Amino acid sequence: MVAKNSILDEMNDRSREVFRRVVEGYLANGEPVGSRTLTRMMSEKVSAATIRNVMQDLEYLGLLDSPHISAGRVPTQSGLRMFVDGLLEVGDLDMSDREKIDATVGNGGDVGAMLDRIGSALSFATRGASLVLAPKHEAPIKHIEFVSLGHDRALVVLVFADGHVENRLFTPPPGQTPSSMREAANFLNAALEGRTLSDIKGVVAQEIDTRKQQIDGLARALVDSGLAVWEGEGVHEERLIVRGRANLLEGEQEDLDRIRILFDDLERKRDIAEFLELTEDGDGVRIFIGSENKLFSLSGSSLVVSPYMNADRKIIGAVGVIGPTRLNYGRIVPIVDYTAQLVGRMISDRA
Repeated sequence: MVAKNSILDEMNDRSREVFRRVVEGYLANGEPVGSRTLTRMMSEKVSAATIRNVMQDLEYLGLLDSPHISAGRVPTQSGLRMFVDGLLEVGDLDMSDREKIDATVGNGGDVGAMLDRIGSALSFATRGASLVLAPKHEAPIKHIEFVSLGHDRALVVLVFADGHVENRLFTPPPGQTPSSMREAANFLNAALEGRTLSDIKGVVAQEIDTRKQQIDGLARALVDSGLAVWEGEGVHEERLIVRGRANLLEGEQEDLDRIRILFDDLERKRDIAEFLELTEDGDGVRIFIGSENKLFSLSGSSLVVSPYMNADRKIIGAVGVIGPTRLNYGRIVPIVDYTAQLVGRMISDRA
């Protein structure tokens, strides 16, 4: 990052303007920008030959690329990153965009329904695919119960102090008996009453370690597998709301193979736990361009993401927009930022 910023600092005014106008033109139209086009845009009168020389220098620095012979230039991933970090002008939130997001909040329903509506509005406003990571239910746990549904199926039931109930199907370890299920439930109820889901993992491991003689192997295995459903892929899938996949099909024909990969990732919701981790280095909007985006295998995409917080300023979820690398970052950043702040306020008010 420092090296890229130093390159920008060392550019003269002409090189910086050529670079900025190439990137802005590409983001606006998705097309390479040529020297003749730039001669009509530059703040000073300069020949096309001079601009071509500047563009060649920028290409040598790895900031621009020429996709076809005799074509104009497009920014590279490094060039986009330098533009976003050093030259991007983020505008104010457009009033119509704000109204679209605000209109989704006051329609009643639970938090999940509200987040679903917000995801749809965010996708509509940005013309990208929206990602909303819903918070875990954080009320204290009142009661836990295991219910056998057969030799290879069981249900773990969590009852929260606020009356909320969650059921999860899972495959229990072999050999479970009604008594081992009662023992596992009794152990967890004693250890976890008054705790939240966020506390479960550390508390259970500590309790099992200190009370090894009070729980047999079968019950211990059931505790491990039962609680794993709250940390596993099934929960992450339910927590991630994806809307607007069809918007991604509006790109160029050559992008379709990459879009299919992205669709596959979104359907399987790969590494969803990492989605929230992406935001934990600090609050505010973050932008991941191309291969910087480790969440999905699609390197030709960009992700604009922001966490949202509860009343205690604890990060509990995130909202984001994913689309091609030529996203209109200056417009999308304030939309994502506003949406994240709005979601945080709404969830805090409902707590």
